[in-house]
Amino acid sequence: MQKNEILDALRASDASSLFETAYRTRNDTFGQEVFQRGVVEFSTHCRKNCQYCGLRAANVALKRFRLSTEEIIAAAHCAIEAGMGTVVLQSGEEQLDIRRVGGIIEKIKNLSDVSVTLSLGDHDEDTYRYWLDCGADRYLLKMETFDETLHARMRPGQTMKERLRRVNMLCRLGFETGSGIISGLPYMTQEMLADDLLKLSDMSLDMIAVGPFVPHPDTPLAPYSAGSMEEALRVTALLRIMNPKANIPATSALDALDVNGREKGLHAGANVVMPSVTPEFVRARYNIYPGKNNASEPVQELIERLQQRLCNAGYKPSSARGASPAYRKTA
Repeated sequence: MQKNEILDALRASDASSLFETAYRTRNDTFGQEVFQRGVVEFSTHCRKNCQYCGLRAANVALKRFRLSTEEIIAAAHCAIEAGMGTVVLQSGEEQLDIRRVGGIIEKIKNLSDVSVTLSLGDHDEDTYRYWLDCGADRYLLKMETFDETLHARMRPGQTMKERLRRVNMLCRLGFETGSGIISGLPYMTQEMLADDLLKLSDMSLDMIAVGPFVPHPDTPLAPYSAGSMEEALRVTALLRIMNPKANIPATSALDALDVNGREKGLHAGANVVMPSVTPEFVRARYNIYPGKNNASEPVQELIERLQQRLCNAGYKPSSARGASPAYRKTA
């Protein structure tokens, strides 16, 4: 698609044909299957100060935590028992114990034939290579935006070019690589958003994530309005049409804005859900944005309820590892 076509789709008064095309495109590759990824959010400590994120280092109101290795493995086991084909290890961007993470990857791989996805932020090439050697299959490193000025504004002290260099490094190393953006960020224009979709699609990524901006009360962006749900769904549909074989999640941010957000994301072309399997006693404290996690619901009940939602919407929850059909290991 060309930029003017993307802008026309974002601005059209009726997006029904866009959603229908995205839905058919998804079904041509994935059918009604929805891949399930269980996310273990094991630490809220972060050294960065991203303007939009509740985990930012300057947020002194947040009661931070780190799960023990045993707690992480127990959560991963719970995800596997519930039918997740992938375990995702996610944390704030802190100075991690690299070898401890490697040992956790190995332990999870020994539990079952599952994929392990890492979403652990910026590290050097040797670290990424070590985790790959330990058995990690995928890495998710979101750009949030490719606009250099907006990126610098949203992620102080960081540059778009350096983040992009790392995403490309992950591809080169042989990870099944994912990235993505936040739609509806303050100061983001539709022209910026269209450019972001083109750049994401030019990268031939295996996973692409988009979620609407949800303001957090303990961040500098608290006064701003949430991103448009409709715009986020249109972006999801456009990404599906432009990347027919990529794995695209119906993100938790959609549910934060709409009780049927994930279903709407799937109808717009997404094919993945990523429920939190973080233990209940800390789950609510992984508070990137309001509505991110349900604090009180036991993991098993949370997953069963989501699976029932998928079935009620006409989808088939899949326990497959769910690699992207486009993935080709390059290293």
